[in-house]
Amino acid sequence: MANPSIRFGDLTVQGFRRLRDTRLNLRPLSVLIGANGVGKTSVLDVLSLLARSAQANLFPTLSELSGLGNILTYDHATELALGITMVVPGHAPLVYSARMQPQGLSHTIREESLSQQRTQSASPFFHIRSVDRNVQYYDPIEKRLSGPTWEHNPLETSLAQVPKMFQEPEDFRRRLASSTFYHVLNVDPRSPVRLPQPMGPAELPGRNGEELVSCLFYLRETNRDRFEAIEDSLRAAFPRFERLDFPPVAAGTLALAWREKGFSKPLYSHQLSEGTLRFLWLTTLLQSPGLTALTLLDEPEVSLHPELLSLLADQLREASRRTQIVVATHSDTLIRFLNPEEVVVMDADEDGMTQLTRADELDLDQWLKDYSLDELWRNGRLGARA
Repeated sequence: MANPSIRFGDLTVQGFRRLRDTRLNLRPLSVLIGANGVGKTSVLDVLSLLARSAQANLFPTLSELSGLGNILTYDHATELALGITMVVPGHAPLVYSARMQPQGLSHTIREESLSQQRTQSASPFFHIRSVDRNVQYYDPIEKRLSGPTWEHNPLETSLAQVPKMFQEPEDFRRRLASSTFYHVLNVDPRSPVRLPQPMGPAELPGRNGEELVSCLFYLRETNRDRFEAIEDSLRAAFPRFERLDFPPVAAGTLALAWREKGFSKPLYSHQLSEGTLRFLWLTTLLQSPGLTALTLLDEPEVSLHPELLSLLADQLREASRRTQIVVATHSDTLIRFLNPEEVVVMDADEDGMTQLTRADELDLDQWLKDYSLDELWRNGRLGARA
């Protein structure tokens, strides 16, 4: 489980699709609302790109996106600049930045740094400082910046290649690399979440639900309180729900059995509705003790009945004590159950570029006496409608 006292702070983006020049303060829970095409998913994509770059997967990720040139802000950017800070209790935040440019069919990392203000001096302390091919790391034994003594891959970030014994930059890298992007769960008939699954220790249900059964069974055996919290949430959402069972179907393979009051036979994963299966997966994810430092969710409301969104909002809020959560949503009903400080309003300016505003920075006090957040969203007071 991530340490909640150490968290990411400001995200800065320049030149990524419609995010021409964007800053977002990452709070425990940040729910992005806005019309189609204003950049909600792009914010999640940027955070995912940073995470994958910290895993030494920058080059394949940019290749999947058809190259750096294809994600730059059209007509407004010739390079991509990304930055993110990490709050460290009792110390100044760690500040990471990277600037990259297209180079033919590939890319070049022009500048990269990981720094921290350690004294009253105007000059920050650098853990990593790279300009073009001049790469330097602060060696805690030699107590100075020096070049790598290993083969350095210029297509991957210097952060991804930091030595494991360099504790502070490695801790930053590890936390950033752990960030996980969860898209809308695939619930097709032959999707992994609907099939029996191999039994094994799993603290998360998997990005595609491929370890949902293993995770639930593991929680039941090792963390009974968490498992019972999941079943309690399911009873609140589905009044007929009774319990979950895990019958074996082959050696080392378990099925998921959903038992309801009044029925002698259970329902199995392949028989559950899309909304029921997605809510079960979301509940398991948000109750999991294995949540990473940053959890990214794209449209978690898909297939869920409006009455379930109140429970989802409560689960997001509770989980945000253990992980930072960033959500992209189109659901005004979900917004109804959130607080202004949890909502980020996304609009497009006259050039079609993204603008971000925290809802609690808008003058809403008088409006909230008579209207809920979702009503302010629908009548345009919040913006984020076009």
